[in-house]
Amino acid sequence: MHTKYYHEVKYYECDRMGITHHSNYVRIMEEARVDFLDQLGWGFDKIEADGVVSPVVSVECKYKSPTTFKDTIEVEVFISHLSEMKFEFTYIMRKDGKLVCEGHSVHCFSENGRPVAISRRLPELYNLILSNVEG
Repeated sequence: MHTKYYHEVKYYECDRMGITHHSNYVRIMEEARVDFLDQLGWGFDKIEADGVVSPVVSVECKYKSPTTFKDTIEVEVFISHLSEMKFEFTYIMRKDGKLVCEGHSVHCFSENGRPVAISRRLPELYNLILSNVEG
């Protein structure tokens, strides 16, 4: 499942040159990821209510073109990989159809500070994610 998320660049997200500060793209990725899981029907609030958290293991951004105040960034987000212990999201960000950033984030599954195999702990969630892996 590919979903689209839209983010309008805020004034405070820009640097002195008027360009969206690079650190904000990671925040936008998080917003898009939360929205994606909500649309999937099993948001982070539900995952955490089941006692499982999903911390970031790694994050990567490749900046292609700048954005500025009031620009609308369209974020295409999808799950590109899943294992029993981790999943990876891919983010394609565009402004007016032009590529501005490509990103990836990897998240593990954890319960009480310990890694957990989501296929055994929450098999319904695992199967839902598995049926939506693209890549």
